[in-house]
Amino acid sequence: MDQQTLVRPHIRASSVPAPAAWGAVLAMALCVAVLIASEFMPVSLLSPIAGDLGVTEGRAGQAISISGVFAVLTSLFVANLTHGIDRRLVLASFSAMLVVSGTVVTFAPDYLTLMAGRALLGVAIGGFWSMSTAIVMRLVPASSVPRGLAMLNAGNAIAATVSAPLGSWLGSYIGWRGAFFAVVPLAVLSLVWQWASLPALPPEKTQAHGQKPSNVLRLLMRPPVATGMASILFLFAGQFALFTYLRPFLETVTHVSIPVLSLLLLLMGLAGVAGTYWISHLLHARLFGILAAIPLVMAAIAIGLVVFGFSTAITAILLIGWGLFGTAAPVGWGTWLARTMADDAEAGGGLQVAVIQLAITAGASLGGTLFDHAGWRTTFALAAVLLAGSSLLAAAASHQARTAR
Repeated sequence: MDQQTLVRPHIRASSVPAPAAWGAVLAMALCVAVLIASEFMPVSLLSPIAGDLGVTEGRAGQAISISGVFAVLTSLFVANLTHGIDRRLVLASFSAMLVVSGTVVTFAPDYLTLMAGRALLGVAIGGFWSMSTAIVMRLVPASSVPRGLAMLNAGNAIAATVSAPLGSWLGSYIGWRGAFFAVVPLAVLSLVWQWASLPALPPEKTQAHGQKPSNVLRLLMRPPVATGMASILFLFAGQFALFTYLRPFLETVTHVSIPVLSLLLLLMGLAGVAGTYWISHLLHARLFGILAAIPLVMAAIAIGLVVFGFSTAITAILLIGWGLFGTAAPVGWGTWLARTMADDAEAGGGLQVAVIQLAITAGASLGGTLFDHAGWRTTFALAAVLLAGSSLLAAAASHQARTAR
């Protein structure tokens, strides 16, 4: 039995509109881009936010943390809380929350209001991302799911690349409030586009008859799922242990100027966009091989940065490779989710988002502690170890999947 047959034909046949709704997928990709841009925009605006609201930069930085916390909580419970509601309405609701969040943050008169707006953003992120894989599975044929997921992750890659520099640039001209409000029209456009392009997506038959989806955490009782989620945890923890501290590394070790730094980050992001499309064509026959290879290559790149980080040319090549493989990884794991949990894609998506958000927080926090107290080499070495562990766990998940057939 090949991996493609793991997607259950009766589930796919009952839920795929004809023809495939690529316009709806593009609308979702725009929403993803706005979500991610909104999530990371405070990175370059902490100082003016803190000065305007009369708080320290450390407290202003919690605006990023709180969105992550609420994203985790939402992703764990969204499938059960919305089990009887048309998925078109659910996605529209999370998109509307994005609009409200941007508006609240823009006009926040104080710190608590700002944090409330950011918490609402976390709900939108957790809910939308949790549903995204399951919705794409219903919008396009099974053979096109990797391509659909690549579109979503292309929006992710673009937003992650431009959010910080764009926020800084807009903030210098129209202030931090104007920078946050700039994403609101895009969020409105995404909401209207989704509502116009998404077909009716009633709950799957088991949910429509009153049976709730599986408890998210109970999915971990399946050994292949538990091992796969552990690989995801190690992957994103390792990735963000390094990625979070790229700027200080490039400034203090590689000694690049600000324009060169911006160019390197742009090239890394563009490579990520290319990577999402490149990998979508390889996943049909070599899913687990790719899932194991990507973190191994990233671990080698982390070691390469430790050894050759003083060279601008070599560092540039390594960072392009990092963007190419790192951004492609979520497409691979989204495809894994679609193939191994087709009957529980919404609950599985919630669990996956929760694991990713926890991994990002843990990786960035541990990496930062090591960066401050043991140096950047230790941080990058930790990233390499975590990424190598992700590769081993992906190989173990592959073995469990084969023996379970």
